[in-house]
Amino acid sequence: MGKTQIVSAQEAAKVIKDGMTVMVGGFMNNGSPRDLIKAICDAGAKDLTIVCNDCGFVGVGAGALLANGQVKKLIASHVGLNKQVAEKYNAGELELVLQPQGTLAEQIRAAGAGLGGVITPTGMGTIVAEGKDTIVIDGKEYLVEKPIHADVAVIGAYMADETGNAIYKGSTRNFNVLMASAADTVIVAAEHIVPAGEIGPDHVETPHIFVDYLVQETNIGEFE
Repeated sequence: MGKTQIVSAQEAAKVIKDGMTVMVGGFMNNGSPRDLIKAICDAGAKDLTIVCNDCGFVGVGAGALLANGQVKKLIASHVGLNKQVAEKYNAGELELVLQPQGTLAEQIRAAGAGLGGVITPTGMGTIVAEGKDTIVIDGKEYLVEKPIHADVAVIGAYMADETGNAIYKGSTRNFNVLMASAADTVIVAAEHIVPAGEIGPDHVETPHIFVDYLVQETNIGEFE
């Protein structure tokens, strides 16, 4: 990996091409970089597979990409806050994969850690298990969930230094830390960009080695 590049949101958005799998960090839009997502909407890449916890709200966070007609497939845990998910799914305009929240997080972590999958009892005996492999360990059956990897991860950070080391504030770290390790290209949008060395090594949550592009962000989302 080369040196982290500091670019505009518009430049970073050009990294995302038609048909890519894109992870969007955050939880209920808290920790999702709104400025960067708007730039991705403006850039117009289509037929995207979006991996996120909840697809934000209608027109907000990952929901902005859905409202803009850019999402072909959604892999998420909870989508009840965004009525457009159900509308587009029922209209045949969206492929939807719902995963238990802990399983989704572990699948992303597995990709970042280079693991071959996750074994879990969650989902056994339900439609979640349909068509998936199972394994028996000590007489108990488990579901085998494969890692989820992305072409690009879109991360919202509270602060990053100029080399790309990032930290988060409160619940904005949800899914961001995991996703930063599970994509080929990582774009961190930070509300505060500071000189190298200002973030102490004991406080770094996403090391710069994972980060390809750094963007100045004004709003990484708050609960509404």
